Amino acid sequence: MARVEFRHVSKRFGDVEAVRDMNLTIEDGEFVALLGPSGCGKSTSLFLLAGIYLPSGGELLFDGRVVNEVEARDRNVGIVFQSYALYPHMTVRDNILFPLRFKRVPREAALRRVSAAARLVQVDDLLDRRPGELSGGQQQRVALARAVVKEPQLLLLDEPLSNLDATLRLTMRTEIKALQKKLGITTILVTHDQIEATTMADRIICMRAGGIEQIGAPDDLYREPQSLFIAAFIGSPPINLIRGEAGDGTLRAGPVTFPFEGAPAAVTLGLRPEHLNFADAGLNGRIAQIEPMGREILYVVETDIGYVRVLEHGSAAAYAAGEPVNVHFSPVDSLVFDTATERLIAGARAHPPMISR
Repeated sequence: MARVEFRHVSKRFGDVEAVRDMNLTIEDGEFVALLGPSGCGKSTSLFLLAGIYLPSGGELLFDGRVVNEVEARDRNVGIVFQSYALYPHMTVRDNILFPLRFKRVPREAALRRVSAAARLVQVDDLLDRRPGELSGGQQQRVALARAVVKEPQLLLLDEPLSNLDATLRLTMRTEIKALQKKLGITTILVTHDQIEATTMADRIICMRAGGIEQIGAPDDLYREPQSLFIAAFIGSPPINLIRGEAGDGTLRAGPVTFPFEGAPAAVTLGLRPEHLNFADAGLNGRIAQIEPMGREILYVVETDIGYVRVLEHGSAAAYAAGEPVNVHFSPVDSLVFDTATERLIAGARAHPPMISR
């Protein structure tokens, strides 16, 4: 397997810098996700690793060896594309076999490896079919088998689940994660879906505008987002963001105030919906909308500081639309960002809030 390094890697297309000064190390056997919105540079980074693109600057290393000029076919990389890219005129067997033609593996040995790869992803009973006769999930399994049959040192997954329905995506997330652990292959997943990233990857590299915004375990990015971008991008339902002011030892966000030690500044208060609750006292509001989510209920509450989302456990709504409520939260669960820099302010957690009347 491979230890992968980006050293000051950049990629330009004309005047557009798709990847800028990227520095990153992915350890041998690690499963990481490149996560971010469209245009952030995540797929470009993956194609650089695959050898489809060449870097405009910097160095790419596999196990300490610079591979900038190494041809794609010589990198021993397996890749699964969003479209699966199966050959429609070939059988499943021949599709899986195809990469071994370039490795000059004897045919009998190659067929044994095809059978083993097919069993691994549970398509061994489909070897004589063609892609047009398969479901989306079966095609994705075939694409995985084709990627792992060459015994790559690096497995690249480019939005592999985006064409599947919700139920099948859930199943395939589990299967891909189990496959990666079983094989121990260094794996990089590109996705814009935070659920895929947080449920599958050991570590997430969240990208923005061609650069790395934050790196960490899924829980770290959720609980300790280092910027407003990360706070808003990670989490569903999305975080509540409330504008306020800090100064004179106090943070004020509308009628909400609490002690806060920090330099005077415009701030943005971040509150996850599950950290808000209804109480006898708190921020006054009324229920504007109710969204049943199966085991949870999401309430949208209209308040003097705008709409806030409150997430409560349970399958039945305890409140009705239009009903007055008081929303309570603890700063222990809050995040405070400098509005100008959009960065998390250290020591943001403080004391119980006070509601000005």
